[in-house]
Order: sequence, then structure tokens, then C-alpha cells
Amino acid sequence: MNSREIIARRIAQEFNDGEVVNLGFGMPTMAANYIPNGINVILQTENGGLRFGGAPKAGEQNPDLGNAGGEPITMLPGGSAFDLAFSFCIIRGGHVDATVLGALEVDQNGNIANWKIPGKFVPGMGGGMDLLVGAKKVVAALAHTDKAGNSKVLKSCTLPLSAAGVVKRIITDKAVFNVSSKGLELIEIAPGLTEADVKAATEADYQVATNVKTMTF
Repeated sequence: MNSREIIARRIAQEFNDGEVVNLGFGMPTMAANYIPNGINVILQTENGGLRFGGAPKAGEQNPDLGNAGGEPITMLPGGSAFDLAFSFCIIRGGHVDATVLGALEVDQNGNIANWKIPGKFVPGMGGGMDLLVGAKKVVAALAHTDKAGNSKVLKSCTLPLSAAGVVKRIITDKAVFNVSSKGLELIEIAPGLTEADVKAATEADYQVATNVKTMTF
């Protein structure tokens, strides 16, 4: 598995029966393909869809149905598609149990930066700001380090924030952290790595759980 698949498969383990879960574009939307058997969640997409499944088989795509990244999706029995205004009624109304969003940076205070790199044009923050404050649980998914090997799990974010103090769990290709008012707690480590490997790749301060586990897929 490459790092993106590792993260996507681990994201899918966050889902609980009956939850309404929003998946942001990128690795979060990939998680729809790896939901464990027996877990029934209601996936919601920001652009206007409820109760969708994984990617369709080649040749079975419906051009009118797509996830937040514009990728083809399947609709499950009872699923529906609707306009953006109704979608944000769900998000802003507090009906989303969890959202999983990609990130450029996260930090030990639960802050997240996922929309703006100074000097690069972006059209705006989009619906991320609504999801970050509207969902009951926020999960951040990102590569642990950038291409130069610098940590993206920081003591304090350096990029413009999308929201402050909202992240409850961080999933990377190296580790999983819980986030609380006490800071970060390392609860899982990727296969083949040690806590020392995680420490070397992480700028943020964190505590190690007494029962830290190896990530499984």
C-alpha cells in the first residue's frame, strides 16, 4: 500500500453504525471504498448527496453523481442527491456526526490549516469552514511530512487557519493521534515503524498512550 491508501483505509475505521459522515475530497473520499463489512454509515458529500457508497466499476459511472472531488460515486438504496443549499442545511444544522478533511498542517492545539498557501491563488475556503465548526467530530487526514521530510504535525500551525481547536483525531501515514485539551496522545503507529520513528518525524509535543497499538487494515 502507498501512503494514501494507508491513510484512506485507516480513515474507514473511524466510522460507526448509523453515523452521518462527511468526506472531504482527496484521501477522505477514498475511504468510502474501504468501509468494514457490517458497518453501515450514511455518507454525506458537501456538493449535495446523502447515503452514497464507493466508486463504481468502470463503465458504470453516472455523470450526474460525484463526490466532493468530482469523482464518480454510487448511490445506495435510500440515497438522494440535492442542491448545495440543502446540503449546507445539513452541515450547519449540526446533523453531521463526523467530518474527515485533508489538511496542509495540524497542530497540538487542534488547529487545522487546509485551504491557503501564501503566494498561491485559491478561490476561497469553500465549505471546509462550515464543516469544521458544524460537525460533532473533526478528523484530519494528511501525510505526516512534506516532500522535504518536514513535519506537518506541528507545535503551532504556520499557515492561515481554517478553524481553531476543532480537530479531535489526526490520521497520517505514520501514526494516529487523539487530540484533547491536554494536547496530543499517540494511540497507533504504522506497521514497520517505532515510536522513535514517529518522534523523529513529529514537531509537535505528544504523550504516548499506555496501550499504543499498531495500525491495522
